[in-house]
Amino acid sequence: QVRLVESGGGLVQAGGSLRLSCTVSGLNLDDYSLAWFRRPPGKEREAVSCIDLGGGETRYIDSVKGRFTISRDNAKSTLYLQMNNVNDEDTAMYHCAASYGGSQWCAMLPGNYNDWGQGTQVTVSS
Repeated sequence: QVRLVESGGGLVQAGGSLRLSCTVSGLNLDDYSLAWFRRPPGKEREAVSCIDLGGGETRYIDSVKGRFTISRDNAKSTLYLQMNNVNDEDTAMYHCAASYGGSQWCAMLPGNYNDWGQGTQVTVSS
């Protein structure tokens, strides 16, 4: 059974930092590209960042470039999202997702991902 479990969310002040983790079980992470998506309150889900199966290729939406860093540790079966200098637009439920394949590229569309976590809430206070 495939499971993705996010953690690390919470309440953070604007300008602060937070690190999200996503622990994956039930699949060989070496074969999967991974991504973080988020759903702000009252808005549509959007991709935040993705990383290819080797960890060498990453993509970000413009609003988080230079502030967020995605990384992965396949030995620990864990995906991370380091969030720095957060602002109120980062308030959202954050989900991790896995997609089979993706060598030297990764997708920023939710339809490419078959396995999802339940999410962790991030709330930024100003």
